[in-house]
Amino acid sequence: MLEWNPLTTSAQLESLEQESFKHPVLIFKHSTRCNVSSISKMRLENQWVTAALRYKPYFLDIFANRALSDEVVSRYGVQHESPQVLILNEGKCIYHASHFDIDPGHLSHLSSHKQMQ
Repeated sequence: MLEWNPLTTSAQLESLEQESFKHPVLIFKHSTRCNVSSISKMRLENQWVTAALRYKPYFLDIFANRALSDEVVSRYGVQHESPQVLILNEGKCIYHASHFDIDPGHLSHLSSHKQMQ
């Protein structure tokens, strides 16, 4: 079962970036006002099996934490999307997907690669 870790502060973002040197980290940027975002979140939660063994999942509510969402954009050089998944490994964003391109099966496949790059 997927247990989200809320992402709410810049300090926490810095900490999880450091954490990504130990194991990959997944950030899910979620819009509470978007049906597509809700569907993507539900797909991740319902199909979270092997990916859970590899990624620590963080949940970022883009409306409650807009400045932090903007910081993610500037820090990792990805265009803002919602919903959006980013995977951090060794302090860098090595993968991102948005909307219906967020595929739990693909994330599981990525997690099985040792280098993930």
